[in-house]
Amino acid sequence: MESPAQTGSQSAAAPSAEPWRRRFMRTMLYGRNVDRAAKAKARVGLAIAGFSVLYAIIAVRLVMFAVVPESNIARRTVTKDAVATARPDILDRNGMILATDVRTPSLFAEPRRIIDVDEAVELLTAVVPDLDSNELRDRISTRRGFAWLKREITAKQQQDIWRLGLPGVGFLSENKRVYPNHAEVSHLIGHVNIDNQGIAGIEKWLDGRGLAALHMAGLAADRLQRPVNLAVDLRVQHALRDELIFAAEKFKVKAAAGLIVDVDTGEIVSMVSLPDYDPNSPKQANDPLRINRLTTGVFELGSTFKALTTAMALDSGKINLNSTFDARGSLRYGKFNISDYKGKNRVLTVPEIFIYSSNIGTAKMALALGVEHHKWFLKKLGQLDRLRTELPESAEPLVPKKWGELNTVTIAFGHGLSIAPLQAVAGINALVNGGLLIPPTFLKRSKEEARAIAKQVVKPETSDKMRYLMRLNAERGTSTRAEVKGYYVGGKTGTSEKVVNGRYARNKLLTTFTAILPADKPRYQILIMLDEPQGLKETHGYATSGWNAAPTAGRVIARVAPMLGIEPRFDLPPADQLILARVRP
Repeated sequence: MESPAQTGSQSAAAPSAEPWRRRFMRTMLYGRNVDRAAKAKARVGLAIAGFSVLYAIIAVRLVMFAVVPESNIARRTVTKDAVATARPDILDRNGMILATDVRTPSLFAEPRRIIDVDEAVELLTAVVPDLDSNELRDRISTRRGFAWLKREITAKQQQDIWRLGLPGVGFLSENKRVYPNHAEVSHLIGHVNIDNQGIAGIEKWLDGRGLAALHMAGLAADRLQRPVNLAVDLRVQHALRDELIFAAEKFKVKAAAGLIVDVDTGEIVSMVSLPDYDPNSPKQANDPLRINRLTTGVFELGSTFKALTTAMALDSGKINLNSTFDARGSLRYGKFNISDYKGKNRVLTVPEIFIYSSNIGTAKMALALGVEHHKWFLKKLGQLDRLRTELPESAEPLVPKKWGELNTVTIAFGHGLSIAPLQAVAGINALVNGGLLIPPTFLKRSKEEARAIAKQVVKPETSDKMRYLMRLNAERGTSTRAEVKGYYVGGKTGTSEKVVNGRYARNKLLTTFTAILPADKPRYQILIMLDEPQGLKETHGYATSGWNAAPTAGRVIARVAPMLGIEPRFDLPPADQLILARVRP
């Protein structure tokens, strides 16, 4: 029989018989004095909960793939291939839609999953006939994970392909840019490429303002983007374009263009350049005849430029409205002989030089101030530097490298310096709005915002005199055919011979007309430009601005003035009573 001492010694020795490593692991896993069964049950429950969460996440992901196939989740499979992402709507100043996105299906393939290439090519080309079979075969014969087959297919084509049940062929919903007004605002809006990226006009400007970066980051979702409101008025745009089309057909012109600008804010209310194109079919934009002549073209604008020369003379303080210049004989510089078209052959006052559009008188005014003063004034009015607006497309003026007296003489009446028409409009705005040079804009802008960035370039009294001269020209000068009763129109005609093979061609004219309304307190300036108009029987064979561009401007004014909120006023006194009465000559 064992003694208690022996039993105690055996019990004490039992734990020491277990290896120390096992004891350490048991203590770490279960601790001391813990119910191992309860702890094991809790751990089993925890494992069940963890697997339940994992399966729930997988289920949710599967539902997302099934319910929202066009989401960004599906797009991640596209890898390097671009997907047309969302763009903000573009609206006119009244909220009318100029550009918007619609969702369209696009066809793609996962080549490594396609079982029978020949069968896929045969079936797909039967549904989508414009697919090139050889190109299609090349695309789906690779081991790539993704390849576009056809962007922007129709809903019926999508349904027919889906019924084929081809493995490895699927659809992605993309954003397609749509322009509901077609060619109406094409040169202003621009267009996008197949990936919905802006490549011209305001569309390109949007990408340059950060939209492209949002696309790359995957943040350009519909809900994150606000519409862009432009200054253009779609109603006015339609009327201007309609009248330009009429003029282009009537005078058989090569091209036509027009602008309507708010003189106090610089807002471009309408801009049309013909021939234009449908941005829904952007391939038309590649035609060199369809350029935007108002921003990307540079031209010698002829006598329209005399408004700048006259303003320079009056603003200098050395010449006033009563100053006279001898226009009896032509000016001769070397082999160049400068004369007047239907000249008066007498001494002319400054107002007479303006309304008779005297080349000789205008040139002598410029010479009286000198070459350097002439250059300084034109640069101050922004005529010698590239004009920058929201439109990426703009042209550099063609300025003489060596500017001497002969250059000043010819530039004074609109030859020898080629600028963008919008550039000239901005300068003339400053001559009639109180002397403020305001950068043009295609976006909405208040008068307060405009004045904050405006620069005083001529004296207010000079602006009063220019308004008087432009109105006087509509009353008894070259602009009488632009007169519209009730709207007190002022204006200046311009006719220039185009340069062909380094020489001026007498039978190829560019005619321009700029109008202000109302002349006593202008709110808008209108520019009309016709390229190579033809003389007609009703114009007595003449093709100068007063016979085509001026009456076109008159028709435009009659249509758009009510839309612009300008009420007609009748029985107004002539310019020398209404405007000149408050101006010191």
